[in-house]
Amino acid sequence: MKLSEIKKILDAKIITCENQINKELISAGGADLMDDVLVSTAKDSVLLTGQIKIEVIEVCNMAEVGAIVFVRGKKPEQKMIDSASTYNIPILLTDYSMFVSCGRLYMNGLRGFDGSW
Repeated sequence: MKLSEIKKILDAKIITCENQINKELISAGGADLMDDVLVSTAKDSVLLTGQIKIEVIEVCNMAEVGAIVFVRGKKPEQKMIDSASTYNIPILLTDYSMFVSCGRLYMNGLRGFDGSW
């Protein structure tokens, strides 16, 4: 699924790496525990999270996450935005909850990381 489709489905705002709007992403999942992200994500997947700590960007870079969606109206600090830009990780913001966001993506054809999320 293209990042542009995810943006539309989640009524999201993209705040970093707008030039990657046509990037293809293969799966999605929601997590607030970064240990779960490290063991469950696939390269070029979408992480949905409410966690707005700088470690999220570092973990996503290590796990080769393709994009991050911050749910529940959470807004990262500028330091996180700058870090994501440095690593070329698009960040999107949505007001939907994690449950609703994951459900909307699933209903539109995007599947989970490993089937357990």
